[in-house]
Amino acid sequence: MFSIVRCLTLGLQYLTLAALFSTASGHAKGFEDSMAERTRACTACHGDQGRAGPDGYYPRLAGKPAGYLYNQLKNFAQGRRHYGLMTRLVDPLSDAYLREIATYFSELKLPYPAATQSAKRTPPAVLQRGQQLALHGDETRRVPACTQCHGDRLTGLQPHVPGLLGLPLDYLNAQLGAWQTHQRQALAPDCMAQVVERLNSSDLIAVATWLSTQSLPQDTSPASTLPARAAMALPDCGSAPELKAVP
Repeated sequence: MFSIVRCLTLGLQYLTLAALFSTASGHAKGFEDSMAERTRACTACHGDQGRAGPDGYYPRLAGKPAGYLYNQLKNFAQGRRHYGLMTRLVDPLSDAYLREIATYFSELKLPYPAATQSAKRTPPAVLQRGQQLALHGDETRRVPACTQCHGDRLTGLQPHVPGLLGLPLDYLNAQLGAWQTHQRQALAPDCMAQVVERLNSSDLIAVATWLSTQSLPQDTSPASTLPARAAMALPDCGSAPELKAVP
């Protein structure tokens, strides 16, 4: 349950973002007609140029695959993801404009900050289990490795699969938990929902913890080709049809 302070904060955020969109659409004096100006309502929460919000809840947008960003905007608009502020912001926008926003952020090539989660504070067994799931999966539960869909470097796969590195632990836990409780969904068939159903809560915490402690590679761009042949069949993925090319 939201506290009164949280409700007031969200209300102020909504009024601020609504004013930003109103100013942009009204071409107020001094307004520069550019995507940087038009997306101020996005960067007010997601950080300057979409680098990520300061509280760990609003994820990075910059450099994510355009197809993934577009899918998430549509998920908010169509009720597969639930956050009232996002829904109200995207409801009035056309599909073409949502694609334009997604493409704009996908083309921002900005450096990532260093990982903030320290591996030294985490029990070794948790990190070992998280690494196993991320890099090798769990064949006994028919869980593919994260790398099979999110790329060998875990920086994503063009055009629809996001990277998993550079995300705060709180955000990773929240999103995996949302899939576990069916609060977050994707286009059917929902491959992430299928994977999460095969893992218990301790597994989800372990993989989120390991991912949050990893430094990003020098090249943080999403991969353009599929990973090597999967050791086990991947679930069908409606939001990332390119993964069906993996036997």
